Amino acid sequence: MKFSKQAWTAIEPIYKSIIEHPFNQELAKGTLATETFQFYMKQDSLYLVDFARALAIAASKAGNADDLVLLLDFSKGAIIAERGLHEFYFDFYGIKLDVDRAPGCFTYTNFLISTATHKSYEEALAALLPCFWIYREVGMHIHSNAAPDNPYQKWIDMYSGEEFQQIVQNAIDLTDRVAKGANSQQLQQMQDAFVTSTRLEWIFWDSAYRMEQWSNSKVNN
Repeated sequence: MKFSKQAWTAIEPIYKSIIEHPFNQELAKGTLATETFQFYMKQDSLYLVDFARALAIAASKAGNADDLVLLLDFSKGAIIAERGLHEFYFDFYGIKLDVDRAPGCFTYTNFLISTATHKSYEEALAALLPCFWIYREVGMHIHSNAAPDNPYQKWIDMYSGEEFQQIVQNAIDLTDRVAKGANSQQLQQMQDAFVTSTRLEWIFWDSAYRMEQWSNSKVNN
């Protein structure tokens, strides 16, 4: 069985929770509060910079030139293509990036960079894969269920589009190729990283829906 097949089976309950999360339910209906979506777009802009960094770190560990170039292309694409989407909505709403990473974003990006830096190449790829794959599946699901004249249609079109689908398939194929040479311990570590990132995907959406802030409470020494 391919690694991707086995890994997806492991996260199916988490993916179901992502699809059923009020953020994605309301986004599909077009009823998601504007300020919630704006909060999400700001956090996603911050996330993508660190996601691109993690991809570049993983690329430095690639075992051959083809994989290195592919990962660097992913890193560049994360900045160029998705930043274009962010700029559209920033201009549309008249907002700017004026926030720091919320706890959910901070936790996720630190996990990705730490894994890419300190863990194996195999684990790094597995940790990075859910961001591609989950977004494709969510985008396609919402596209199939979206209300007409949805105010978030440009977001939906981005993640359900053919170009993004091909990028995701390339990421899945790369991870499966690398997994072929992994031993049983490495495969378990890859699956653990894949599951953790998927959980953090849920946390990211939940954080955005709650417009999560850092606690200002002081700790008594």
